[in-house]
Amino acid sequence: MNGPDEWDGRELSGGPGERPRIPAPRPAAEDHGPLPDIPRTPAGDPLGASGHDTAPGDALRYGIAPHTPETGPMTGPGAPGRFPAPTPVPSHAVLKSLLGAWALSACSADETAAVEAHLTDCAACADEALRLRDAVGLLHPADSLDLDPRLRSRVLEGCLGRRPARIPVPDWAVPYDAETAKLDALLRDMGESEWRAPVRLRWFENERPAERETTVAGVIGHLLAVDGLVATALGLPDPLGTAAPPGTPNPLIRTETFWRDTDRALDRPATHGPWRDQSYALMRQVSFAGSKVAELAVSYGDFSLALRDAFLDRAFECWVHAGDIADAVDYPYEAPSAAHLHRMVDLAARLLPSTLADRRRAGRAAPPRRLVEAGAPGRTLHLEIEGNGGGHWYIALDSPAALGTPDHTVAHIALDSAEFCQLAAGHISPEDAAAGQNGERDAIREVLFATASLSRL
Repeated sequence: MNGPDEWDGRELSGGPGERPRIPAPRPAAEDHGPLPDIPRTPAGDPLGASGHDTAPGDALRYGIAPHTPETGPMTGPGAPGRFPAPTPVPSHAVLKSLLGAWALSACSADETAAVEAHLTDCAACADEALRLRDAVGLLHPADSLDLDPRLRSRVLEGCLGRRPARIPVPDWAVPYDAETAKLDALLRDMGESEWRAPVRLRWFENERPAERETTVAGVIGHLLAVDGLVATALGLPDPLGTAAPPGTPNPLIRTETFWRDTDRALDRPATHGPWRDQSYALMRQVSFAGSKVAELAVSYGDFSLALRDAFLDRAFECWVHAGDIADAVDYPYEAPSAAHLHRMVDLAARLLPSTLADRRRAGRAAPPRRLVEAGAPGRTLHLEIEGNGGGHWYIALDSPAALGTPDHTVAHIALDSAEFCQLAAGHISPEDAAAGQNGERDAIREVLFATASLSRL
């Protein structure tokens, strides 16, 4: 006996005991690829009754009555004539490519309608369109795009506060770095003709004012030659080269040596570039050396300064001569910062006791009232500097080794910081200094003349 699934001949059509035949499953339309786009008909007109032309095959395919151009729709007699062809709907790929333009409102009316109709059916494109529309909002910020001019300084301050420089500049060299940078910026803005503008240099010598006229290039050559004293002390090349005088001559002799070649003194490339490069080299050298060279002696011929004080001296002279150049070319120039100016005033105040002693040896000042042991308090002048960089200093009058103290004050001078610096630079005479004075007149006069004697070419 055969099983129910075995063939016994009854499956033949028309045979005895014929079994009902079950057809095989048909393949789905999706098994042969994506469905074709269905042409749309006007809303409310599913059968094309509005006159749209529909191909017979498409009509049968979508359940629309077929028609021909000659006979119209095949739905009966008296049907209207030929319909116009429907506008094709763009493909998914085309509509997706239009999403960016749609988000920017750059599509035509037809494209906009097609995209928006597509977004109601395609969730992926709707999400993409939403992201693009949000991104477009970021392209139109309400604030101005102009950068805050203080942004650079704030960023640098924040960066240096979080991570200091690997090779920090010594604190005592910062004023020189700042003043050379300011002067370099002024020189960069000057035209070639301004480099030959006459500049009058002034200082105080032998109890009376002295002056010398040169050019802007000549002033930079003077700074280059005198800065060379600091450079050679640090082992750097002498800017005067083989023309450098033997020994350690004073700044005046070195400057005269540089000015001897008139063409060189009036040449911008021969002065600006070498001076700027030398200032960079000085800062690099002391930055790498650190505090080890702070007390290194720098000889100025008749006297010597520790390297830390020599850098302050060069910063002061750079500022003073930059002001001379700015006056010659009618350009505004700012004073040093209060902290840097205080350091310069402090250097001048510390040099006054030894300057008083030098003037006594030269017969330009009265002898001391009494001898004082080193480190012991003696007659003192209270020097009060007002304004930016100001402060209070107590100057020993009888001996450089004596100690100035408030308890032994015999005189008091009050000066504005700018006026004190002009006096120390030799730009005003001691008699013209508008100082508030109180106490011993001789002590006041000697200190004012000693301050003016700090100046030199």
